[in-house]
Amino acid sequence: MAEPLKTFVNGAEVEVPNSIPGIRAALPEERRPEFDRAVNEAGVHDIHAVMRHWMLEAVPDPESEALLERLAADEAERRGAA
Repeated sequence: MAEPLKTFVNGAEVEVPNSIPGIRAALPEERRPEFDRAVNEAGVHDIHAVMRHWMLEAVPDPESEALLERLAADEAERRGAA
């Protein structure tokens, strides 16, 4: 089993899964089919980027998610007013 990596979320150190089974288990169930497709379709030159993308997605970051939702709402409002 691969040794977990660590990152900081809202000032707290959290483990980041870095194996295919670990990442898959950390994802919400509805995201797992997309993860499976991405891993299965990745070639030898792409698998590192695919793994990095999904391992970071597996770590929840409520502050960043709230910011992205706010930006999306602002953009939707801007487009609606145009």
